[in-house]
Amino acid sequence: MSFAQIVIGPPGSGKSTYCHGCSQFFNAIGRHVAIVNMDPANDLLPYPCAVDIRDFVTLEEIMQEQQLGPNGGLMYAVESLDKSVDLFILQIKSLVKEERAYVVFDCPGQVELFTHHSSLFKIFKRLEKELDMRFCVVNLIDSIYITSPSQYISVLLLALRSMLMLDLPQINVFSKIDLLKSYGELPFRLDYYTEVQELEYLEPYIEKERSHMHVNRFRKLTETISEIVSDFNLVSFEVLCVEDKDSMIHLQSVVDKANGYVFGSSEIGGDTVWAEATRQGAIMSNIDAQDRWIDNKEHYDRLEQIKKQKILEERNSQEKAFDVDDEWESALKDWEEKQGTDYVR
Repeated sequence: MSFAQIVIGPPGSGKSTYCHGCSQFFNAIGRHVAIVNMDPANDLLPYPCAVDIRDFVTLEEIMQEQQLGPNGGLMYAVESLDKSVDLFILQIKSLVKEERAYVVFDCPGQVELFTHHSSLFKIFKRLEKELDMRFCVVNLIDSIYITSPSQYISVLLLALRSMLMLDLPQINVFSKIDLLKSYGELPFRLDYYTEVQELEYLEPYIEKERSHMHVNRFRKLTETISEIVSDFNLVSFEVLCVEDKDSMIHLQSVVDKANGYVFGSSEIGGDTVWAEATRQGAIMSNIDAQDRWIDNKEHYDRLEQIKKQKILEERNSQEKAFDVDDEWESALKDWEEKQGTDYVR
């Protein structure tokens, strides 16, 4: 059995940045990770890529050959992957069977691929069946959508639609949460938006937003969408700042529970590394998100900076100690050679 994350989300939600963060984070805790690029248009990858879909098909070639635009070209490119899907699956098989890698799939940002298009869905279902892979979908949403009531309702509906389409465990995440405070004040606490309950309280703010836009249509539609999301009661959100270690630890703990990953003794770092990391994640989960990222963000940022500074100073002191030991060993060796004897240490 092997484990993987499928990273989806609209353009600009931070998918590639998150995958790069996963590469660094998992390497730090000793979990062997392999990042797979599933976007035929992404030729600027910030992370080391184990398997690249662009080795099979590129958006530029499709657009030129088929005379298609970017969106149509991407859809055609994903569909044409069916011709070489066997080779693609063999490469993934090599990662999970031979290298025993934990795989992270970096997917395109076109939401239609996860709301009503089935090509990627079929690939993941085939991987699930043939390689016995346990998936968890990580759906990243830019936290700026929290600031607009109507757009917030829209991303809730998109999250629900992708959950129903992919039929896999899914963790919805508001990314770039460290920037939320700079976007302005929210009418409700952050946990109101992450827990997604009692959406009727947003209606006055939606009306206010609509009046500024001079649009009075779709009122009933918005109310109905809110009722649908509330009735299903399936959508909730975690929050993430990729640069914040505690935030990453907490999210990966949630993902591990969702896909059933169990930290094995074959990992490089051993159980103690992840045990300590999850302990810190538990501490992080006890910190109120509103307090951490809005009310007292500057205070927590300052504490994090002090913690990083202490770690850096400890590393520097250890390196200096190693330098002193090396100098002592070298001087002792020279003394032994001059004395013609072997000094017993």
